[in-house]
Parts: sequence; structure tokens; C-alpha cells
Amino acid sequence: MKTVGDAHGRTLELIRQAILAPSSHNTQPWLFRVCDAVIELRADRRRALPVNDPDDRELTVSCGCALMNLRIAAAASGFSPHVHLLPDAEDPEVLARVTITPACGSPPPEGDLLEFIEKRRTYRKSFLPRKVGAATVGSLVEAARCEGAVLRPLLSVEERQGAARLVAEGDAAQWADPRWRRELAAWMRPRRRGDGLPVPTLTAPVVRAVVRLFNMGGGVGSKDQRVAETSPLLAVLGTEGDTVRDWLTAGQALQRVLLLACRNGLQASYLNQPIQVAALRPKLQSVVGEGFPQILMRLGYPVEASPAVPRRSLEEVTQKG
Repeated sequence: MKTVGDAHGRTLELIRQAILAPSSHNTQPWLFRVCDAVIELRADRRRALPVNDPDDRELTVSCGCALMNLRIAAAASGFSPHVHLLPDAEDPEVLARVTITPACGSPPPEGDLLEFIEKRRTYRKSFLPRKVGAATVGSLVEAARCEGAVLRPLLSVEERQGAARLVAEGDAAQWADPRWRRELAAWMRPRRRGDGLPVPTLTAPVVRAVVRLFNMGGGVGSKDQRVAETSPLLAVLGTEGDTVRDWLTAGQALQRVLLLACRNGLQASYLNQPIQVAALRPKLQSVVGEGFPQILMRLGYPVEASPAVPRRSLEEVTQKG
């Protein structure tokens, strides 16, 4: 017989897996409120990025990624997570309410992805010069479709070059904005802080000062343009609409794609500048040809293993209902 303590420990383990999701600047903008068998996913807007993400679109996508992890962890534990998106019209901080019940029959198949939650990384280095096979690409496209999103690989030279030019334009626009540089610098933190973009403790003040004071958009843009053009796989994840619900859909689809990619030996990182800069998003949309672009990602086979980024503690992200 399971005890109350067992149930609480199980819930904390589900949340521990959920918080391993990716997020912009590693802000980890989520909170979980627990009441018996119900886990409420809430937006933690104290961790928003008002310059980089003024509408909290990426914040919501990140929370959708955490929701997918929660679903996978529950399924792997023999439970069926029943998800109600945006359940409280009076409280926009509540993004989802998840009821955890024993699975009737076989648990949801996505539980097979559990082991890759801890293996997934945002890989910012160069990939091996190895092509991603058509069958693997097709499986990633299908993974996004299963969650109600569209993964559009950019396969032609024209598409890749067009997207890459927009990445460089986005870099130039962002780095030219002192507010954006200050926001980025504020999230460059020593690893011991548990969040943000990790930088060595001794050099952190210098690195932050350089980012705040100098417009490096030209050099960064040229580098990112080359990275985009030469990535083994460049793809846009999009949705039919552009509402909060669509952003949550995009996050769940993104995480499912990332974990399936990891199972196939791939890692990913993001070139979201053409989506973050409002004037460039329609241009990327014209490259893709359909829907609303939510994520521009590069995928490939990593050269070496990367360390996990720091995480906030369970105590910081969990509330009792």
C-alpha cells in the first residue's frame, strides 16, 4: 500500500524531471503548486525577460517544455497525466493543471523518452560533419505533429541561407539595443546561483561588463550566420496560431522533438533571433511558408559531451496548494 509520503515523493520526482526542461537564458520560469494528485503549472513572471521576450512567448514555450517532461515522467511511472491547459480564466499565471491517475491499461507511450530528459543538452559548439538521415528527420517531424505543431526542416540552400541572413540581422538588432545587452548580462551568472547562463565566478564581472558596454552584433552575427548555414539540420517549429495556448503547444512539441532527437544521438541549440525581433518574424514566416514560427533550431551530432546547466532546487519551484 502506498503511503502519503510515497505519493509526495513521487510527485516531487515528477517535478524534478519537469524542471530539467530548456528555457531562454536558463531562467527556469516555472512554479508547481501541488494539491494531492493535482499538479498546477504556473508561470513565474519574476523571471521574465521583458526586452528579449516582451510578450512572455518564450517564457510560455519554456513552461510547455516542462509540462512535456512532467507528462513523460508520469507515463514512465505507470500513470496517466490528464492535462487541462489554461484552466482558470481569472488567473493567467496558471498555465496547466495536471491530474495524475493510475494508467488504465498501458501507460502513454511517451514514457519511453524518460531516460533522455537528463541526457538532453543545449549544445552550442560545432557539430560533427555528419548528415542527419531522412528517416530520423521524418520521425522528428512526426513527433511535432503528435503534439499539434509543425516541424519544418529547411532543406534547400535558399531556405537555409535566407534563415541564416535573418539570424545575422537579428543579432545586429539585439546587440545594438543597450537594454537587451544589460538584460543578457544580468543573466550571466556563476554556476552556484542555480540559474542563468553559467560563467566562471572569477571572470563573471568582466564578462558581464563587456556584454553591457560593447555592441558585438557584427561579429556575433557573422558567426551565427555561418553556424546556421553549416548545421547538419536547420528546422523551424511552428504552430497554426499565435496564442498562449499555441505557445504551450509549441513547448510540448519542442521538448518531444528534443528528447526523440537525443534518443537518436542528436543534440540541439537555438537561433531564435529572427523570431525574437518582431520585424524579422514575418520574413522567417515567408521562408517557412506556413504557420507562425516559434523556434528556429539547429540539430546535429555532438563532438563531445556537455555538462548540465545548473537548476533551481525543488524547494524553490514547488508550492503546496
